[in-house]
Amino acid sequence: MDVLLIKDEKVEEHPAGELAALLGREDGLIWVDIPSCDVEALHALSEVFGFHPMAIRDCKERNRVPKVHAYPDHVFVVLHTPERGKRGHVHYIELDQFIGRNYLVTVHGPINPAVDPEVALRETRAVLARIQTGRLRPTTPFELSYAIVSTLIRQQEAYVETVTSDVWRLEQRVTGGDVGDPEEFLNELFRARHGLLAVRTMGALGGAIYGRMANLARVSPEGRRLVVDIADQFDRIRSLADGEREYLQGVMEFYQTFLTIKAALVGQAQNAEVKRLTEASYTQNEEIKKISAWAAIFFAPTFVGTVYGMNFDHMPELHWVVGYPLALALMVLSSTVLYRVFKRRGWL
Repeated sequence: MDVLLIKDEKVEEHPAGELAALLGREDGLIWVDIPSCDVEALHALSEVFGFHPMAIRDCKERNRVPKVHAYPDHVFVVLHTPERGKRGHVHYIELDQFIGRNYLVTVHGPINPAVDPEVALRETRAVLARIQTGRLRPTTPFELSYAIVSTLIRQQEAYVETVTSDVWRLEQRVTGGDVGDPEEFLNELFRARHGLLAVRTMGALGGAIYGRMANLARVSPEGRRLVVDIADQFDRIRSLADGEREYLQGVMEFYQTFLTIKAALVGQAQNAEVKRLTEASYTQNEEIKKISAWAAIFFAPTFVGTVYGMNFDHMPELHWVVGYPLALALMVLSSTVLYRVFKRRGWL
């Protein structure tokens, strides 16, 4: 826990034990930055500052949505900023603030173990560096909070810029016809969409929170001006994310149209191939019919010739004078009858 006293364009570091005495002073701005809610931090929040138990619980636990609570002597605010994880996952980095009369307490909420703890301190470290180098001279808690939240919003804008570069790259792959594995490409499209939706939600909810803060009676006119500006910045983030999301939607619709046309062409090719195979099968069946018909026609005289060619002694037709002509006539008649039958059925 870092206890800082900002006065006369200087930053003084103090031990946590002097926090109660510092709160009674009127000659500076007190900034308490808490990287995590350990025992010392919880003692300061509950015993020294006397914050509401529900607000302290919100600092200990992860909050899924931003929020604001107005108390008689301070305002409690919960915000999020995005951090990109593996395979497009969006980590919500939480920043809690207690904005009081002469103090600002910033608490960095619990983060996913997969995220570097230094990421949570990114905004407050950047603002502290500006104060130490003299580039920023806050005199009120709202001015200090304004600087921190503005840095947080710039991080959201940088995240939108990163996702936008991904969207442009995906569009180039679609228009260039080089999408690679369609399943993986669809995953990339939806990961980009998820990132834009996440930062869009952060901007929209942040703008709603600061819009409510602007109507609080306990906020000074100067503080209200800063709060309104923060609300406008959040609205700009929401508009940026919406614009890029619509652009990405166009890319997705273009790819969907490409897949539909490609599927139609493949279907036409398959239909043509099926038609060709069907025609080939029909032609083959017709040839088989002809072969079968001619086989049956030639089988009849062969059968008759086979029967009369056995030459058994007791065949009644063996000594007929008209036996040979009759056998020939039977062969011709049977072949003719079969030919006419097959011809009538269209097999020949």
